[in-house]
Amino acid sequence: MSSVSELPVIARQVRRDILRMVHAVNSGHPGGSLGCADYLTSLYFEYMKHDPNNFTGHGKGQDVFVMSNGHISPVFYSVLARSGYFEISELSTFRKINTRLQGHPTTHEGLPGVRVATGSLGQGMSVATGFALEKKLDNDPSTVWVLTGDGELQEGQVWEAVMFAAHNKVDNMIVAVDFNQQQIDGSTGEVMGITELKSKFLAFGWEVLEMDGNNYDSIHEVVPQAQAKLGGGKPIIIIMKTEMGQGVDFMMGTHAWHGKAPNDEQLAEALRQLPETPYGDY
Repeated sequence: MSSVSELPVIARQVRRDILRMVHAVNSGHPGGSLGCADYLTSLYFEYMKHDPNNFTGHGKGQDVFVMSNGHISPVFYSVLARSGYFEISELSTFRKINTRLQGHPTTHEGLPGVRVATGSLGQGMSVATGFALEKKLDNDPSTVWVLTGDGELQEGQVWEAVMFAAHNKVDNMIVAVDFNQQQIDGSTGEVMGITELKSKFLAFGWEVLEMDGNNYDSIHEVVPQAQAKLGGGKPIIIIMKTEMGQGVDFMMGTHAWHGKAPNDEQLAEALRQLPETPYGDY
């Protein structure tokens, strides 16, 4: 666990990692990764109960994290490496031949920290619900955490999982929706509107909280509220407002950087806006 004052500095380093990883192979998804850096840093360095030195696939006795929107793997890999799951130097292999750091998280190469292959959108919440039910059967008091994208909610399987989790009182799971309102082809409103999310989840029988995922005061207020609702008979969701491309001014507020790598000049400017940290680049 890190001090609260360290979290923004760690997240800045994570953002530097994201940009350098995607630039190096001219491939990947920087926008959503940058937007979720503050939340994932907070989870792994403050809120989640996990042990990088004793990683197991089933996660018994530890909190489990499922990143359903697997295309934002750069932020996931950086946070895993920075919290000790594997050597930070391995980030340099992102999306290369035979790497463990594929474009979407996979399990066949045994990368510590990854329990399920994700990126086929819509499936993560179903898998996470299975993890949560397993923990209940094992009398394991730890928590399952899930991150899903807002565009991902256009997938029907998500709503089957939402209904199933409420019906089965899966109250040891906290889901966060990355509500940046952008997806690969435009805004979510243009592609297929997902309005009134709070009302939808309330109608399905969930506990619903709202949060600014790029504001640490908001994160530190809302995540403990979500944890306090664990065991209350309902699954919990945080509608997390973020800015795609957060931290780099020319990447913010547009879907254009959903899956586009910066060129040399753009990388230099982006890194200028995110000064070096004591943690050091890989």
